[in-house]
Amino acid sequence: MQKLLFHDRGNFRAQALFLGKKINLQSLENYVCLATMPIMVTVGEHGCAVLLGYGAVVLFNLEPVEKVAFLTKLSSQVIDPFANPETEEVEIQLKLAESERVKEGKILLHDFSIERLQIVADILAKSVVLSHYETSLATVFDQIEPFAASLQSEHRSTRQSRELLRQLGTTLLVQHKIVGRVEIIDKPELLWESPQLENLYLRLEDEYEIRERHHALERKLELISQTAQTVLEFMQHSSSQRVEWYVVILIVVEILLSLYDIIFKR
Repeated sequence: MQKLLFHDRGNFRAQALFLGKKINLQSLENYVCLATMPIMVTVGEHGCAVLLGYGAVVLFNLEPVEKVAFLTKLSSQVIDPFANPETEEVEIQLKLAESERVKEGKILLHDFSIERLQIVADILAKSVVLSHYETSLATVFDQIEPFAASLQSEHRSTRQSRELLRQLGTTLLVQHKIVGRVEIIDKPELLWESPQLENLYLRLEDEYEIRERHHALERKLELISQTAQTVLEFMQHSSSQRVEWYVVILIVVEILLSLYDIIFKR
């Protein structure tokens, strides 16, 4: 039997935050656990929160003071926190007569069961993670465009090339690690135990364009990877040319020294 929350409420606010690269869920203390897969705990007088190990947290029905207190307490468990966490808010409404979906920017549910809120949290967390990396990739693309145009120039800066490669490498490493850990397009394990909620999950996944945004992110990652490979090839070619010139110069010097010996030391 599903346990219901917020019996006296017809609606409340939910907020998802991408706090850092990881949340240490093993060290959580002094929280009343409502569920696992993902972990849900009580917060404040009438609220709760879902915590995801990959660094996201989703808050339900929290007052501003309760939110600040909870996030302050949780901060010690956040590994590599972001200076400006990505955030996303939505109103959740109880609507028995309508289908469960997103309507006019609000999520409509038949009841406020723990399992339904876990599904909502899964989607909101994935959405906020995607938003974070969509923004960071846009910054990388701004750097790639002028550099790609300069590849045809003979006055490329080796230092700039190496700096760009460093940034690209860091970005690729983080993106692959986070996207792999979040498992964006994988269904939550909760659906194995509550298959009746799959339609709700699929509707929310479609409304938030989770798969489309994930595929777009993958395409951008692939383009960044190809750009990094092209830069490496240019650098290797330039390095190879320099080595060849060094060899030619040494041969010429050797020939000149030999001629010197022949002409002046006979």
